[in-house]
Amino acid sequence: MANRFVLNETSYHGKGAIAEIANEIKARDFKKILVCSDPDLIKLNISKKVTDILDAAQIPYDVFSEIKPNPTIENVQAGVEAFKASGADCIVAIGGGSSIDTAKAIGIIIENPEFADVRSLEGVAPTKNKCTPIIAVPTTAGTAAEVTINYVITDAEKDRKMVCVDVHDIPVVAVVDPDMMATMPRGLTAATGMDALTHAIEGYITKGAWEMSDMFHLKAIEIIAKSLRGAVEGTDCGREGMALGQYIAGMGFSNVGLGIVHSMAHPLGALYDTPHGVANAIILPTVMEYNAPATGDKYRDIAAAMGVEGTDAMTIEQARAAAIDAVKQLSADVGIPADLKEIVKAEDIDFLSQSAFDDACRPGNPRDTSTEEIKALYLSLM
Repeated sequence: MANRFVLNETSYHGKGAIAEIANEIKARDFKKILVCSDPDLIKLNISKKVTDILDAAQIPYDVFSEIKPNPTIENVQAGVEAFKASGADCIVAIGGGSSIDTAKAIGIIIENPEFADVRSLEGVAPTKNKCTPIIAVPTTAGTAAEVTINYVITDAEKDRKMVCVDVHDIPVVAVVDPDMMATMPRGLTAATGMDALTHAIEGYITKGAWEMSDMFHLKAIEIIAKSLRGAVEGTDCGREGMALGQYIAGMGFSNVGLGIVHSMAHPLGALYDTPHGVANAIILPTVMEYNAPATGDKYRDIAAAMGVEGTDAMTIEQARAAAIDAVKQLSADVGIPADLKEIVKAEDIDFLSQSAFDDACRPGNPRDTSTEEIKALYLSLM
């Protein structure tokens, strides 16, 4: 069986990288831009860092900002209409996963109008055409939406998140500039950083993992473990490290999938609007313990990448415990809650468990599971 790898055509990294946006637009002969960004980023003048560049280069654009933190079907539909009304031929998506995911869904529907029903995009949709060209500018260091072939849209009517996987949705250009992430508040930096770590760890142990993806995931774990505490404290070195580490994790997991940490986190976001990174961070150590018997010696590598010393001399049980403890310590150090007591309602457990089992990330989990086992994992976190 062939292993497929899909990445951006072009990516820019480092402080000041957003200056390349105008050059890319002109080189690709785009005539008008639809800027997709959320209301908070516009209010805080973060999106303005990019629109100022468009203004200076005399590139015309309209702005679409009807995007929620967990973007909905209605957000996508409004964005499709905004794109059509604007006469744009390119989208510049500025934000975290919410803005970039919304842009992906808009772009897919514009070029594949037979999928105008957003629900039809769930799973692996058989689209035929590449989406409208997207230049993605992340403002958080976590989702790696700028380099993945995945996007998540909330079906508010059914209280569930739809995971969509489509090679046609990947942005043509990613611009990963740590300066765009510099104003992230401490809590958001921690949550998105732990989301990135979850991507790297789940991607490393997923059923689809292989040598090339392993290379990206182990490096991402190493960079994130070294950088996240500093990023939360606001250091330039920490921010720059997280900008790179989360992107590298995205290069890997986008191509091999994830597991039930994400499956369990998605319904929490849909039902309670729980920040995705917080949900992942709380669930990760517990699911690592559950998955350990199905991971061979991989937790030894994870522990070493997390900075644990003496892993070569450890038994496999000791190495697995060391990896889990290192993740717990990092999560605690950056202020993530230890359990779901303040989030989950007991009466929702059955719904959450079934939603997690039905989630598109679940089949990639290294250990086969069931609705009842997922329910037990939720309960253990309460």
